[in-house]
Amino acid sequence: MATRIGVVTFPGSLDDRDAQRAVRLIGAEPVALWHADHDLQDVDAIILPGGFSYGDYLRPGAIAALAPIMTEVIDAAGKGMPVLGICNGFQMLVEAHLLPGGLIRNAHQQFIRRDQRLVVENASTAWTSSFTQGQEIVIPLKNGDGGYIASDETLKQLEGDGLVAFRYAGINPNGSLNDIAGLTNERGNVVGLMPHPEHAIEAGFGPDTSAAMRSGVDGLAFFESALNAIAARV
Repeated sequence: MATRIGVVTFPGSLDDRDAQRAVRLIGAEPVALWHADHDLQDVDAIILPGGFSYGDYLRPGAIAALAPIMTEVIDAAGKGMPVLGICNGFQMLVEAHLLPGGLIRNAHQQFIRRDQRLVVENASTAWTSSFTQGQEIVIPLKNGDGGYIASDETLKQLEGDGLVAFRYAGINPNGSLNDIAGLTNERGNVVGLMPHPEHAIEAGFGPDTSAAMRSGVDGLAFFESALNAIAARV
């Protein structure tokens, strides 16, 4: 039976189909989940995709974090299910208090679209185990509200406990504190990041400048890592 990975679609989601394709490429079954439902359809992992859920009213991810299906997502995350939040999905995880801190408007007040170098800071999570710590990868970045903020106390805890999953390398594109591009929870099953790994899964259709792993497909390792994590839970 194929591993089932759910991708939640919210009003305004843009990258849900891309995430489903990434799931399909690793040999798993993508399961389309709907924001207004309370049914996770027996999935083994969950992806909250990028986009502009609910038009980014109030704050990006704020309304989506209160969507009906998030009750089930939060419960599943608490029980150890792998959950990945990409861009707007990362904002949802922060708004739902599954990850600490907040995300605000980019420091230069402009939307960013670029291939972004990242350093893997934590390679022991459900979504990063196919990497090695310190590895540099290239993942597309596209956001207008990607500036990560947190209190000094929270930043100290994140750094001290190894909860920074990814850090921007070479340039800080949005003013994120400590160059933080992505986080994990203490258990390692919940990961959120601003860059888009689902846009770096096929050679010729993503960044071609990566010095790490397979050129242009660094993002595939996120989804391969999830397969390993799911297998370890069985």
